[in-house]
Order: sequence, then C-alpha cells, then structure tokens
Amino acid sequence: MLAVLRGIWYNDLIMERELTADQENAKKLITEWFLNTDNRVFVLAGYAGTGKTFLINHVVQDVLHLKAGSEAVFVTPTGKAATVLIKNGTVAGTVHSLIYTRDEDDFDVDENGEVVERETLSFTKKEKIDEKIRLIIVDEASMIGEDVLRDLLSFDVKCLFSGDNAQLPPVNGTCGLLEHPDYMLTEIVRQASDNPIIQVATLAREGKSIPYGNYGDKVCVVGKNFLSPAERKRIFLKADQIICGRNKTRVALNREIRGYKGIDESALLPVEGEKLICTLNDWEKPLDKEGNFHLVNGIIGTGSNIRESMDFLASMDFLASMDFKADFADESVWVPFDTAVFTEGRYAHAYGDRAVKLIDGTVVHESNFALLHQLKSVSEEPICRFEFAYAVTCHKAQGSEFDFVVVFDESWAFGGERNRWLYTAITRAREKLLIIR
Repeated sequence: MLAVLRGIWYNDLIMERELTADQENAKKLITEWFLNTDNRVFVLAGYAGTGKTFLINHVVQDVLHLKAGSEAVFVTPTGKAATVLIKNGTVAGTVHSLIYTRDEDDFDVDENGEVVERETLSFTKKEKIDEKIRLIIVDEASMIGEDVLRDLLSFDVKCLFSGDNAQLPPVNGTCGLLEHPDYMLTEIVRQASDNPIIQVATLAREGKSIPYGNYGDKVCVVGKNFLSPAERKRIFLKADQIICGRNKTRVALNREIRGYKGIDESALLPVEGEKLICTLNDWEKPLDKEGNFHLVNGIIGTGSNIRESMDFLASMDFLASMDFKADFADESVWVPFDTAVFTEGRYAHAYGDRAVKLIDGTVVHESNFALLHQLKSVSEEPICRFEFAYAVTCHKAQGSEFDFVVVFDESWAFGGERNRWLYTAITRAREKLLIIR
C-alpha cells in the first residue's frame, strides 16, 4: 500500500499491465525531471484513452520512494473533478483545500469607512504546506487559472500537471498550461482502443464524421426524429446524465424529464429527491466529514426537506429552504441550507443570483445593500443557487464522468470549438453513450 500525504490519498492499485512505449518515454522524462532537475513544473498532456492516470500511478510508486521522506498529494482545480478520481479509487482533494484558507469575514471597510460586501469570496494563501510534500500532482490542469497557478508555484514543491488539451477550455479562461506540454501522450492504450466510446471520441477530436448506427453494445448514434416518444421517455429516465450545448435546450429537456416523472413542469421548486446542480460556490458548506470538499459550481446531488421561503420580497417565489446531498457524499453527510435559489423559475433573470439573509431571517437582494449596511445585522450566509440537473450543458459537465450519457449534439452552435465540444461531451461517458443529432 502506498500512502500519500498521510491519509489523503491511499492507492492499492496493482500494476498488472505494462506501460506502452509512449508511456515509458513519458515516465523516463518525468523521472529525470523529478530526481535530477531544478525545474518546478512538468506538464503531461494526453487524449482520452492514453492512460495518463495509470502512468502517474507508476511514476509515484517507482520514483517517489527514491527521495527519502517524500510524499505526494493528488489535487484537482474543482471539487467535482476530484469526485471523478474518488469514484475511480484515488482519494483526492482540491487545490484550494491544499494551499488556501477561507477568510471568515466577507465584508470590508472602504476608504470612506463604509462597510461594503466583497464582490467574491476571499481566500488567504497559506504560508506553508506540509514540508513532507515534495510532489503535487494536478489533474484536469486545463481548468487551472492564472492566479491559482501563481499561488501554487509559490511553494517550494514540484508540480506535475496532467490534462487533456483536446477538451473545451473553461468559460472563464485558463492559464494555457497544456498548450505547450513537456510530453504529449498520443497512443491509445490497448484496453481503450477496443472501447467504442474512445473510438467515437477520437473521430470527434479529429473532426471526422461519426456515422449513424450502433458501435458494439456501448455506443449508438441516432437522428433526433428516430426515437419514438416511448423510447425517448425510457432512455431519458434511464440516463445518468444528459448533456447539451445551449441553455434553451437544457431548460426544455429538464422540463420534459420532470414531466416524465409526473412532476408539474411549471413548478418552480423541486420535489423530494430531484436531481440538482449547484451553480454558485459556497465554500463555507462542507460536503464531506473531513471538510475537503465544499459546495461549489458543478456539484450534482439531490434535494430534500424542501420548503418555500416566506420573505418580504414576495415576488421571489423561487426561494426555498432545503437540504442537499452531493452524489459522492456519504449518506450520513447532509448539508442544510438556509436559502436556495432555483433559477429555472420565471424570476431568475429579473433578480439575478446575489442575495443575503439577515439575522432576523429576512432576505435582501443585492439592490438593497444600502439597507444591509444601515442595519449591520447581516448574517454571513450567502444564498446558494441551483438548477435542475437531469440535463446540463457540456461546460457544466466538464470534469465529471457518468456511467450512461445521452449527448444532444449541438456542436454546430460552437463554431471553431465544435470538435472540442463534441469530444468533451462524449468523454463524459464511462460505460454507455447515446448521441442524438
């Protein structure tokens, strides 16, 4: 058993497979970099199916022990990306949990002495991290921003960045780490080469046509008018995740699926057990007992104990109180929220997503911050934002994996990024894939 960062990552993986020639070349370069150079950064890029994680496990087991007392930590830019590693047997944390502490006070005093709310939640970089950590492995490196990269590299620790440079870039941009990798894995491993999901993903990445039809028993490509209403209902209810390109399509699909479940599609609030996705970070709400994962943008789960809120902004009737359970969380870990916003409602665009709760229980929208400053009775509880998640956009799904994925091919809407969009959507599927055009 390999222990990494004293309990944050334990991996019992038995190396039963041999490395490919491509992986061996990469391993030699990584080994040389880690043991014999002063360079702080190594960037490993690779397409889906090239075995990046498998290679890194080999590197850690074979190389790390050569430096006595050295330990490594496996992290990701987002909580949802970390959950993928967790589901695949690797316990991981987030970059933020490793190098930052969350600031408790969300309010500052401006130059005039007035109390003002910070525009974004703030974090303070730690002065140091565990001195035994000599290697930080960052998965999904395409999602790393410039500020986080700068802070990460401020510690005297080598960083191995790994990611797929064929995926969509994040909406808010990236630092471009994967544009010029130190090594690029291109050889699809034997175990993946027979996987039809990887086969159609490769076609998408290369901009080639993906013909209609069945690809073994794992992949099927059909026209949007090919499915009967009964087949459409059966497939939609069975899918672990539906992925589309446009918000208009997402809203329509979520309403359609809620109807299949016997839920009034016009209802603003979810019912018990509905599938939801968080779309606004709340770093104060932990999702696991250790406090490594928090409620962040992209986390999918279910709601319970849902109660409509009675606040003085009566028109904001999409406000509610509820509990939320993340898909990856232990069943005993439930996170209560004071107030949740459901943006599928008709008032979502009218009021936006920024509001705070006063100590007396009332809710004030951001337009009334002047009142907040006068009252000086603001709780530090932000309002959480959720959407229905039977269908999500490809950007929201990025960094996650699901067993059975239905892709509504709207790659045509993404212009020069259409190949990246389709490739990213396809590679969210672990076991089965249906592409609807």
